[in-house]
Amino acid sequence: MNVFRFMLQNRGQVLELTFEHLRLVGFSTLFAMLIGIPLGIAIAHRPKFNRPVLATANIIQTIPSLALFGFLLPVPWLGERSDRLAILALTLYALLPIIRNTYTGIRGVDPAVVEAGRGMGLTESQLLFQVELPLAVSVILSGVRVAVVISVGLATIAAAIGAGGLGEFIFRGLAMVDDRVILAGAIPAAILALVADFGVGWLERRLQPR
Repeated sequence: MNVFRFMLQNRGQVLELTFEHLRLVGFSTLFAMLIGIPLGIAIAHRPKFNRPVLATANIIQTIPSLALFGFLLPVPWLGERSDRLAILALTLYALLPIIRNTYTGIRGVDPAVVEAGRGMGLTESQLLFQVELPLAVSVILSGVRVAVVISVGLATIAAAIGAGGLGEFIFRGLAMVDDRVILAGAIPAAILALVADFGVGWLERRLQPR
């Protein structure tokens, strides 16, 4: 109960860091979707590019988060602002599940349905927006769901470079060897991950084609 008393006494700071955390996760997920979904669609229609694109996204996932922050720090425009650097790093980590699920979703559309659309005179762009994406949307959202949960967890590491977020409490608590401070950051981060997982999962089920 000491943890919750500490959080109540410092609720202003907890809320401030929670909003910072949400900002990092929100922007990085948005950018990852803007990059990953079109890229997934492109490699689904041109399968010869799927291996290099997915391999590159896989390699990024294998780089430890602190090492990736270190690689990006010398970049002039990014290194000046830790939040920019953190958002870029989180965006890169979120790309793999979004690209992979978009590719899987588009490739999983029944070819007979696509051919029927072509037979009705639909153009390629009409086929994409009226047939393929509506049928693949639940699979794509499944990738977004994974990306959001990954970003919520990794955003705690962003505090190590001064980008803010709930990781501030975690790193401060580790330095002070104080479980209350560590949990004041860990508990809200875990709640955010669960809420995001439930929310995107609910949307995924609602948009699943019947």
